[in-house]
Amino acid sequence: QVQVVESGGGLVQPGGSLRLSCAASGSIASIYGMGWYRQVPGKQREFVAGITRSGIINYADSVKGRFTISRDNAKNTVYLQMNSLKPEDTAVYYCNVAVGAHGYWGQGTQVTVSS
Repeated sequence: QVQVVESGGGLVQPGGSLRLSCAASGSIASIYGMGWYRQVPGKQREFVAGITRSGIINYADSVKGRFTISRDNAKNTVYLQMNSLKPEDTAVYYCNVAVGAHGYWGQGTQVTVSS
């Protein structure tokens, strides 16, 4: 069993910043990839950013240059630094942790960008 817990969401004004954290625990032999997705009501969950154990990083075009993903392998934790936030970044952000052939999701954390 793998537990995934996100934190760090909240309300921020346009142009502001937030840092999300995601910690994985439990029966973890080796985490391959960790990533962030987001979802708004009525739409499909979309990829935001991902990072492999070796440090290969990918971003969605919509967040390139504004968001930065990083991870601490020793702590099984991934971070998402979000700068220059826009109202369209408002969503529930979910963390996904790939352990072997399985992907595990957290419960999500709400990010609201509004003045």
